[in-house]
Amino acid sequence: MHSKTVWLIADHGLAIVYFLQSQVIEELKACGAKVVVLTDDSLEEKIPDRFQALEIEFEGLRLSKARANASYMNDIQWWLQFLRRVGGSRQINTGAMDSYIDQVSVEEPTRRRIFMPLARLIIAILRRSRLTRQSLVRIQEHFTFNLYEDLFEKHEPDLIVSSTPGWRLDRYLLREAADRGIPRASVIVGWDNPSSYSLPGVRMDYVNCWSNIQKEELVKGSDWPEGRVHIGGIPTYDGYITNRWVVPKNEYFAQHGLDPQIKLLSYACSFISFSPNLQNIEAIIESMEAGELSEPTQLLIRLHPNHFMDVHLFSDEREQILRLAKSRPNVHVVEPIPLGGALGYYSGEDMPEKASMLTHSDIFLTVYSTMVVEAALHDRPVISICIDSPKGWDVPRKYSLPLSEIGNWPTHDRFRQAGAGKVAASPKELRDAINIYLESPELDHEARKRFIEREITYTDGSAGKRTGEFLCSLLVQD
Repeated sequence: MHSKTVWLIADHGLAIVYFLQSQVIEELKACGAKVVVLTDDSLEEKIPDRFQALEIEFEGLRLSKARANASYMNDIQWWLQFLRRVGGSRQINTGAMDSYIDQVSVEEPTRRRIFMPLARLIIAILRRSRLTRQSLVRIQEHFTFNLYEDLFEKHEPDLIVSSTPGWRLDRYLLREAADRGIPRASVIVGWDNPSSYSLPGVRMDYVNCWSNIQKEELVKGSDWPEGRVHIGGIPTYDGYITNRWVVPKNEYFAQHGLDPQIKLLSYACSFISFSPNLQNIEAIIESMEAGELSEPTQLLIRLHPNHFMDVHLFSDEREQILRLAKSRPNVHVVEPIPLGGALGYYSGEDMPEKASMLTHSDIFLTVYSTMVVEAALHDRPVISICIDSPKGWDVPRKYSLPLSEIGNWPTHDRFRQAGAGKVAASPKELRDAINIYLESPELDHEARKRFIEREITYTDGSAGKRTGEFLCSLLVQD
């Protein structure tokens, strides 16, 4: 019997870590599978060199051609994508989807904004009608362009696994696979993905998620059959749990010019598509310089991948942050490391950087980023700073959302309800939260532990193995 062939679609940096820096591929190979990874074409040579020991094959995803196809009947495809993203059932918390609707209502061109009242009516129907949601998924499948016919003939895949169920440009390859009757599975790589991106872009067969919470979001929000949703945890975090990536403290501090004798506050920028982060950073620095903190501190700021997009608002904030750090010896900046190509600054290249920041920080601060989960996994005190920007982004046709209004988003609400950290909506609340954790870093330890157990399920480093075994089980099903 010939070995079964599995395609892994890794069109995002998070997917590179999920598939290539965990036990997923090891388990697939252990069950005799041939593995082909499809990723950004420009990385087709760089990635194989780095992961040569895995003995797997690589192919390009032809993303430039996929983007060109996305422009065919552009407005129709855009509306289908938009409705898919926000049309999930009202049986789950729709806070994240609702904010995206508001953003689109401000930022899109006039030719689309004039149809938003009609779109909101359709969304209301979608959220109440399972049949309408299923019809939307099927309608999307009319846009299949057979970009990968030669690859299907070359490799004859038995299973295709993607890091999304057709939420991104992977939708075209997955639709082509559906036309060919090839089983299709998805894995959830992001904490907020099931509650933020809603319906699949193509009919799928199976999905692997982090937790019972995500399973409920997929089943109730996006109509996945309960028996087709597997809880395998999050393989990306196995490396955290096993301390695979951590740089020793003295070495890490030396890399960034930090003083190992002074408490380290780390701030990871987040949410910049909706709000500046500068006011949060300035509030931290003000507390440090005003002598309001109970111990001497230093600040390490991690820029967000979006700070490197070709968007002047984001790049301007990046430069302002860099200027703040340049003028202060106790403020430092770390930039995410780009992988290159379409994956850009969302990459797995800096897992040692992230793991070391999380391990060696005395307090971790952000805006409800997924890194609150990662920080809790490292048992670091966590503060989500939600200080409203005085003017938001303050330019025409750029949507701004006050940070004080995002606590109801699904993942944000779970963090708050779990008591896994503090939320600071003002400079005073921020100062008080930092001082509480400086004086009692063990505070909320049990809440962080329970939070992690609910959110990622497996805390023993076994998620990659469990996920790989699940995918292997799909290869032996009729």
